[in-house]
Amino acid sequence: MTRTIDIGKIKMGGNQPLVLICGPCVIEDEKTMFSAAESITKIADKLRLPLIFKSSYLKDNRSTETSYQGPGLKAGLALLRQIKERFNVPVLSDIHDAHDAEACAEVLDVIQIPAYLCMQTTLTLAVAKTGRVVNVKKGQFLDPEDMRNVIGKIERAGNHNVFLTERGACFGYHNLVVDMRSLVSMRELGYPVVFDPTHSIRVYGLPSSDPAGGKPKFVPALTRAAVAAGCEALFIEAHPNPREAKCDAASQWPMDKLEDLLMQAVEIASVTRKYLQ
Repeated sequence: MTRTIDIGKIKMGGNQPLVLICGPCVIEDEKTMFSAAESITKIADKLRLPLIFKSSYLKDNRSTETSYQGPGLKAGLALLRQIKERFNVPVLSDIHDAHDAEACAEVLDVIQIPAYLCMQTTLTLAVAKTGRVVNVKKGQFLDPEDMRNVIGKIERAGNHNVFLTERGACFGYHNLVVDMRSLVSMRELGYPVVFDPTHSIRVYGLPSSDPAGGKPKFVPALTRAAVAAGCEALFIEAHPNPREAKCDAASQWPMDKLEDLLMQAVEIASVTRKYLQ
């Protein structure tokens, strides 16, 4: 039986409604962020999808030190607080440094541990001890069963508000492949599972601004497959104009195509949710 996690008024897990986690990859200027938040909330309300708004105050795993990394902790959290209050939605950002945990917990409803850092014990324990809901992205290098160890760290820190996100597994050096069996395997660990199609189609080794740095044509098929396989939520990075995005320009989903993509997911979920335990 999969545990049900409460995120404000949202319930995730079991046969609860499909949840949407969505927003630009990294926090950009205020105009872009509020435009994105307004568009996403309208679509989510129309489709009756519980929404968690996502954007990162810092992207530390960039290809070069000259790449845009975000506004930083203080300014980023301040903007996320504004979005949270104006649009009445829970907010999520990832964290790269254990020292940020306390400040994140004051604003964020969900604190996300990035895939590359999912085995970092100090970071994991710092996030767990805040008591906030923890989203752990499964490392591209891990077997789904290995997430049992990560969950154990969080549980022993006294936190059982956890969900896990699949974002593809290494296939050679630059490509990722999605094994839908991982969604089943991670759900068997007892916590809700999320699928991230927009990171799963990234092509690593190329700049995220390079059109060849992602294969977004596969996003709809992977999304449909993951919902059919039983994921409890979708994690989709979306942007009003992906080509001008300051991070992951090759893989973020266009805002004008978001509603159609989510309509497909909702229709499939209406059939498959009743089979989830």
